[in-house]
Amino acid sequence: MNRAHMEFCTSAAWKQILEEMILPGALRSVELGREIVEIGPGPGFTTEVLLRSGGHVTAVEIDPVFASELRERLAGAPVEVVVGDACDTGLESASYSGAASFHMLHHVPIAEAQDRIFAELARIVRPGGTVVLADGFDGEEVRRFHEGDDYNPIDTTGLPDRLTRVGLSDVHIESHDLGWYCTASVA
Repeated sequence: MNRAHMEFCTSAAWKQILEEMILPGALRSVELGREIVEIGPGPGFTTEVLLRSGGHVTAVEIDPVFASELRERLAGAPVEVVVGDACDTGLESASYSGAASFHMLHHVPIAEAQDRIFAELARIVRPGGTVVLADGFDGEEVRRFHEGDDYNPIDTTGLPDRLTRVGLSDVHIESHDLGWYCTASVA
């Protein structure tokens, strides 16, 4: 991420936006169960919210610095922070009741890698489990904000087909002021 983006994504302002404007809608009427895997927690603001469910969270973070800071900050909480690639987590198949990824998928540089992440979530979540995704819309201002970053926004019109191809079903997408939420079930 470029410096301005990194500063914003670790700021109190972004944490407030997540907690007040994005996550309530994304998690409304969603049951992730007691064993949750989170892909791309970054600074862990979303991890903190997931922990409020009373379950255990396994957070998979590709950046070892973010992972180390998150592990240290949440020491003692029911969370395991794993340094790994969301395309191939190495986690056991069908071992989670639910999965989540919030506002990181646009950082995956190619659609094929995004699809591998979707397939990995379908593999590690038990049949009947829920996957919730959220990300932002594309736009000129957003592109300027991501200058120098990997930026590959998802066109939600094709998302149901992409998710169905990897074994997810019951795909529901909802737009909101800052982007979109998507829920799906593991077939």
